[in-house]
Amino acid sequence: MYLGLDLGTSGIKAMLVDDGFATVGVAHAALTVSRPHPGWSEQAPADWIAGAEVAIATLLREHPQAMARLQAIGLSGHMHGAVLLDGADNVLRPCILWNDGRSGPQCAELTGRADFHGIAGNLVMAGFTAPKLLWVAENEPAIFEKTAKVLLPKDYLRLWLTGEHVAEMSDAAGTLWLDVGKRDWSDALLTATGLTRSHMPRLVEGSEVSGHLRADLAARWGISQVPVAGGGGDNAATACGMGVMTPGTGFLSLGTSGVLFAATESYAPNTGDAVHTFCHAVPQTWHQMGVILSATDSMTWLSEITGRGVPELAGLVAGDVAAPSAVTFLPYLSGERTPLNDPQATGAFLDLRRASGLPDLAQAVMEGVAMAFTDCVLALRKAGTPIEAAYAVGGGARSRAWLRIMASATGLVLLEPEDGDFGAAFGAAKLAAACATGDTSDRIFAKPAVRAEVLPDPELAAAYKKKYETYHAAYPRLRDLTPLVG
Repeated sequence: MYLGLDLGTSGIKAMLVDDGFATVGVAHAALTVSRPHPGWSEQAPADWIAGAEVAIATLLREHPQAMARLQAIGLSGHMHGAVLLDGADNVLRPCILWNDGRSGPQCAELTGRADFHGIAGNLVMAGFTAPKLLWVAENEPAIFEKTAKVLLPKDYLRLWLTGEHVAEMSDAAGTLWLDVGKRDWSDALLTATGLTRSHMPRLVEGSEVSGHLRADLAARWGISQVPVAGGGGDNAATACGMGVMTPGTGFLSLGTSGVLFAATESYAPNTGDAVHTFCHAVPQTWHQMGVILSATDSMTWLSEITGRGVPELAGLVAGDVAAPSAVTFLPYLSGERTPLNDPQATGAFLDLRRASGLPDLAQAVMEGVAMAFTDCVLALRKAGTPIEAAYAVGGGARSRAWLRIMASATGLVLLEPEDGDFGAAFGAAKLAAACATGDTSDRIFAKPAVRAEVLPDPELAAAYKKKYETYHAAYPRLRDLTPLVG
């Protein structure tokens, strides 16, 4: 038995699988996000532990015999968050999350201090960890001075589970402190942020042992002091669950944020269009990603302002979409990464008329997210990573209409895996198995069987190609207007 723990933005998920990776049990605990100021996004790390306790307690109650045979635990979680600890491992402030844009002004300063583009392989963006620490140094200097360790969110759970300060390569690559080619902390990049290696956790590969379950937790839960795998950042862990470990087919994740993921055999950074280049969760493998910040979160926002549930809104869009919505939507509700690298980018509806109804808006939101993914496809291809097909995962992938829109807008063949949960918790469980067995082959990281393919519709694709021109032209024009209305 293997346990995967995935720390998501809106909740924590615990997934128990057997030796053949069949699901034995799944448990969840909800989490909330605090937004004390516009553009801020924070969580209390104590809530993660409380949520993990709830999820694990549920599995212990519902599957006691299976949990007693647990062999290893794997971790995944949202990336880039900054958990600041003092010398006694006390949390000094709420964790600044991946979609927090407050450190935008610090990005240009950091860029000028060291070769982040060449060493870290990525643009300095407000979402990453390093500029968050510079913001803290400039705005909360007393807290910065007390900071003894900086951990990523899932690695704070690891500290609770094992008592060890450890990070793994895929998540560490998203801090901007890792030499992504060498898979080691960079002294130059740390110095640029006023930090040293002493502030950093020990590094392991995601498939390696990072520590063992604390004796007191093992006794309380009635399980052995099992190894805890390095695990992976949420996207790398999802790739492990999908078997996306080598170049070729990638995955497209329609979650709170959106990700287009492709594995690569070497470190090949290209920062021109804000493509992310990170380590994968297994040794000597890397990956590239296009990332958008508001995917299904755009539909959640529409749900919140209309008072209609997300399933109801999705149901307003016909599964056999034949023509674009008359309304155009820009999904930049939390700024944007690929390809804009603009934490101040704002969303918008265009072409609204008196006759526009909620079905038009719901379809426009789906199309706007699909257009943002089109930007990612073009950016990856420009970076030398061609991608023609992708597994479709995430909550939004349950909508047939959205998949049809997505395939026709991006030109990708979307692969629907057979029924099963292939998300980050499943990938974390597979990394737990790799950690326990030492096996990182296709036997562990197998690709799922494909239930259906969603092909681009030629007529709809032609219509979306024309609409993309409007979408693409809108952002720079609206950006120039922002000072007039901001």
